[in-house]
Amino acid sequence: MKIGVMSDTHDNLSNLTYVLEVFREKEIETIIHCGDLTSLEMVSHFDGFRVIYLIGNMDKVNGAIKSRFEKMREDNFAGTVFKGKLGGVLVAATHGHINNKIMDLVSQKKFNWIFHGHTHEKRDEVIRDTRVVNPGALGGLGRGSRTFCIVDLAEDKVEFLRVP
Repeated sequence: MKIGVMSDTHDNLSNLTYVLEVFREKEIETIIHCGDLTSLEMVSHFDGFRVIYLIGNMDKVNGAIKSRFEKMREDNFAGTVFKGKLGGVLVAATHGHINNKIMDLVSQKKFNWIFHGHTHEKRDEVIRDTRVVNPGALGGLGRGSRTFCIVDLAEDKVEFLRVP
């Protein structure tokens, strides 16, 4: 199963639109967004996808964002921590701003993958047999590359892509 992973959009609609188009072209059906969309208006652009959304520290209207994602599809998720199976693989996800949450998930030793955002820096490392991935950021104040990724859970592969 291939999934799309992104984070830290910070209201950058042009980058979000680009990434969602890439996901459509590559027939990605499930997206994990690791938080910080920042505004409710961004949610409607995810129509047609199954979305696992992690509330970030900049999501000031987080209750409304959660409600809108959950109303779009019954299999959508919105909250601070996701734990579940995707394509038969155990995954967890969080934004990354809750102190020690990522390492707490790693120490549970039951997830194959953990996804997070918040730092705006790409990450792909194995800690205690758990693959920890941060897709980078699509927006925000930093001048670095804008990145996202496609993850093949079955093949254990991560492909980082850059927004032009």
